[in-house]
Amino acid sequence: MANIQAADVHLAPVDKDNYDAVCDLTLHQTQESYLASNLWSLVEAAYEPGCFPRAIYQQTKLVGFVMWVQETPQRVSIWRLMVDRQFQQQGIGRAALKLAIDEISQMAGVEQIEICYVPTNPVAKDFYASLGFVETGWDEAGEEMLAVINL
Repeated sequence: MANIQAADVHLAPVDKDNYDAVCDLTLHQTQESYLASNLWSLVEAAYEPGCFPRAIYQQTKLVGFVMWVQETPQRVSIWRLMVDRQFQQQGIGRAALKLAIDEISQMAGVEQIEICYVPTNPVAKDFYASLGFVETGWDEAGEEMLAVINL
């Protein structure tokens, strides 16, 4: 599939009009073990302070989901990034993550963006590194790799 134009991708808040469709987005079966469901993510967003859930759109079509949380006044963690299986391999995830990084960078006082990923995920390390994330070691639980961008 051809790459989409980055200008065709935008982020929007998850709200009463799109939350159900966000929950209906799916991954390939082989990817499901790498990421919590969007339903669970929206539950977290409702009860965890500082969460920013965003729907990913390609023009007017809902195609994915991203969510970050402000862990401290200086640090934001990207907790979720997913593109629906039928829209993968088109550059949407890359465009959406760049938009998320841009939005996070505008938050007053934020100095660092972090992301964790399962090291057995065959795509994650190179994908995040290509966007400027640098691995810093294991997360506190010792289960996922932590990578950061210093702003």
